Amino acid sequence: MKIFSKEQIYAGDKLTAERQNITSTELMERAGTQIFNWMHARMQGAQVPVHVFCGIGNNGGDGLVLARHLVTHGYNVHTYVINYSDKRSKDFLINYDRIKNVTKKWPTLLKCTEDFPQIHPDDIIVDAVFGIGLNRPVDDWVKKLFQHFRATKAFTLSIDIPSGLYTDKAVEDPDAVVYAGFTLSFASPKLVFFLPETAKYTVQWEILDIGLDPEYLYTTQTEVELIGKHEVLPNYIPRDKFSHKGQFGHALIIGGCYGKIGAVTLTSRAALSVGAGLVTAYVPKCGYVPLQSSLPEVMVITDTEEEKITAIDFEIEPTVVGFGIGAGTDTKTVAAFEEFLKSNKVPLVIDADGLNILAKKKALLKLLPEHTILTPHPKELERLIGSWKDDFEKLKKVKAFSKKHKIIVIVKGANTITVFNERFFVNTTGNPGLATAGSGDVLTGIVTGLIAQGYHPSVAAIFGVYLHGKSADIAVEDFGYQSLIASHVIEYLGEAFIDLFKQPEPPQTQEESEANA
Repeated sequence: MKIFSKEQIYAGDKLTAERQNITSTELMERAGTQIFNWMHARMQGAQVPVHVFCGIGNNGGDGLVLARHLVTHGYNVHTYVINYSDKRSKDFLINYDRIKNVTKKWPTLLKCTEDFPQIHPDDIIVDAVFGIGLNRPVDDWVKKLFQHFRATKAFTLSIDIPSGLYTDKAVEDPDAVVYAGFTLSFASPKLVFFLPETAKYTVQWEILDIGLDPEYLYTTQTEVELIGKHEVLPNYIPRDKFSHKGQFGHALIIGGCYGKIGAVTLTSRAALSVGAGLVTAYVPKCGYVPLQSSLPEVMVITDTEEEKITAIDFEIEPTVVGFGIGAGTDTKTVAAFEEFLKSNKVPLVIDADGLNILAKKKALLKLLPEHTILTPHPKELERLIGSWKDDFEKLKKVKAFSKKHKIIVIVKGANTITVFNERFFVNTTGNPGLATAGSGDVLTGIVTGLIAQGYHPSVAAIFGVYLHGKSADIAVEDFGYQSLIASHVIEYLGEAFIDLFKQPEPPQTQEESEANA
């Protein structure tokens, strides 16, 4: 799913009006009607007080359309206009007149804190104050209104985006943002719904189709794409009946040191479980017995050193190399990695101590093959690119880093973001159960194993992140967040693959629901 910028959404609105020969007012009517339909389907005429707070721009106009439909369908509606400026949009004024024609209870004008209405915790608040057009700090009294919303503990529904949020920059004042229980967004979700610092402002979101021009939506390339099942499924490579292990590549996993052989075991097992034809682990001597005894499907090559990697020397011809898992940063290991990079010609996936080595010796970045994949967690990322003041600056710096070195960066988090070719691919799978030791090692193995099978590194990164999260989502149903461990993610990879081809179950009929009850 594409995530459009606000400029692209404005352009889409304008083009839609031109191609469909409608006015912007008619498009606003569509938007407000769709919001009403969404609410009406869930409320079914319930007389819960609905407080619709409208700004004086187009987001407020959407709110006025909604309020009018709620009034004409007999709902208990209270409409307010937030008078934060003397300017009004044309479409707002048109819909202000329209609502006055259907009710004697005209919208209440709010100008200061003394005007704030009483709201019961069981009431509903609809936030239609700013929308995506916010371009300046929120007035102090409006900020207090948003704090009033939160203090009431009433369910809050935001239209398009919680008011006070920008689409393209960080929040300046957390108290000047609406905390929405649900956001109904037009055309596409907003990037801020998925970033660590701003996701908290809406608990849930849903996209409403307001009939924007299909060709525009289909042909417009966005900087950000949301990744789910439908996005990754076309990249899946099926297997032929007569295929054999030699067709699915040979992954070499290099890492481990005394006390951290488990990391290499997890990565190697994940690479096998995702479909690599062959997997070899390159470890110090202390890793030989643990790997051979716990993972008989994996071949093992050992360093001459007992407790750490001091040289990387092998005679096999791997398809891809995963490096860094549990490797440590001993000076001999660093030197061995540098010598390896000078001669390596195959795709690379670098994690953990491999990233820490790159951060300490940034000159090594020049030796990375094009499309090398880095998989940093937040602190490893900071060591590579430096600190950032907010999530938007972080993404900007990662994009520049990725472009400069012609590499792919997987920015791990609740919504892991893969950065490639100056674009962001935001993952939708995964859960808090992944906050456990070894889950990153498993991700490295999954991505490495996909590259071994012939997936382009960019596809392997995006697909691998999806499978990693989906496997955890399936496993967590059996184990819960606290008891989920990295090994479970590997065990459920098969279920994640099978889920790609599952069709959603049809909704139950009323008779079936009653029978099941």
